[in-house]
Amino acid sequence: MIKESEHADLYILPELCNSGYNFSNRKEAMSSSSQADKHNIFIKSLVEISKTKNCGIVCGINERDKDKLFNSAVLISKMGIVGKYRKVHLFRNEKTIFEPGDLGFPVFKFMDAQIGMLVCFDWMFPEAWRILSMKGADLICHPSNLVLPGYAQKSLPAHAMNNGIFIATANRIGIEKELKFTGRSVLVNPKGEFILEGSLDSEQILSAEIQPESSRNKYITPENHIFEDRKINAYKELLN
Repeated sequence: MIKESEHADLYILPELCNSGYNFSNRKEAMSSSSQADKHNIFIKSLVEISKTKNCGIVCGINERDKDKLFNSAVLISKMGIVGKYRKVHLFRNEKTIFEPGDLGFPVFKFMDAQIGMLVCFDWMFPEAWRILSMKGADLICHPSNLVLPGYAQKSLPAHAMNNGIFIATANRIGIEKELKFTGRSVLVNPKGEFILEGSLDSEQILSAEIQPESSRNKYITPENHIFEDRKINAYKELLN
């Protein structure tokens, strides 16, 4: 689909798109995993597409690291892997298959933008969005296999507006075993407005132009700054 599409600077694909999602057990997940490096056949193929299309690609991968598995996302360019994130917040039986992410919440430069990544159920936790935005992320790419009925999509405008960022959620459609994925991929701007909304049940490529620098003005009014107005001392109870 990327090869056949019109040019875009950055493509975002769903969660675990090199392996499928609904594993019966850890052994099955391990059998379809691979290391996230330049020797990975899937990543090599995306690097080649990036060279041909002169683009970046964010995608979810089933990452094996020795005897551990991570539900990861990678940012790929024509030069190779630009950055990697490992999903921190595991959903349901993911807890018996994957390790919680151990790389924190990194931000990577791509072209003129600062890119952060989260994966699927990470949407539930405002701390993840806040950390990435405070590290300077303009756009948070969110590969997903969402199954809850629209919960994430309803929350994304608030996460975008509360942090003054763009959010791009690439969600899966269809059914895998007993799971039905909810589709409706979205792109949200720093004002909490939907720029793009995808289908519930059809494969699509959605595209829009954004200005990453518009995420860098964190003033909600001339007197109110999203980050500077926080009262850290008043939040101590949350940190215990």
